[in-house]
Amino acid sequence: MESLEAERDRARSLDVDELADAIEAIGFECTRCGACCKAVDCGDDGGDAEPHTATVFPDEIRHLMDADADLDWRDVARPMPYGLTDGDDGPTGETFEWALQTDACGDCTFYAEDEAGTGSCSVHADRPLICRTYPFSVALGGTSQPMGEAVDREGLVRAHECEGLGRDISREEAEELAAALKARAVRELDEAIGVRDNYEPAETDGVVVHDSEGAKRPDGSSVQ
Repeated sequence: MESLEAERDRARSLDVDELADAIEAIGFECTRCGACCKAVDCGDDGGDAEPHTATVFPDEIRHLMDADADLDWRDVARPMPYGLTDGDDGPTGETFEWALQTDACGDCTFYAEDEAGTGSCSVHADRPLICRTYPFSVALGGTSQPMGEAVDREGLVRAHECEGLGRDISREEAEELAAALKARAVRELDEAIGVRDNYEPAETDGVVVHDSEGAKRPDGSSVQ
């Protein structure tokens, strides 16, 4: 198994033109259906929903906060639920990622629909890399894959379930998406290396999130 550093070197050496070729071959156009931003099977009270879980990095959280002074850390992000358990006083345990915050139904808190059901992102210009690159990923160890198996592949590029796949995409758009996809792969591996190097078991109650900057509480403050 390749080390994270070796995989990061591979990510840094990815050729954007080759990634763009692969994206063009697969094809993609966003239909604004919102499927990648919404919970799965949300009931009227949200109780039956599988919440939207899109990874967001610490610097991306702060970027969104800087873009809107009314937002605090909890408005933007929540601890990734994987690895947490429900205790008597709420969730408890350690996790290793942040996820974009969700509403009561489990949809991304920044997602909205108009009366016609067309989706939009209220922070589109500042959206995280995971959002900029969906439904694509690269097949490198240490990088994250969207939920569900890949439904198409071309070289190292994987395409995940999305109704916009197979549609025509301009070369300019493919290159922009490819550059973001490379940046995401490098950033994910930087984060994974940082988490590994900074990890120390946290002796505290409640939820602890270990990211590349160290251990944090759900409000983004450091665990001392």
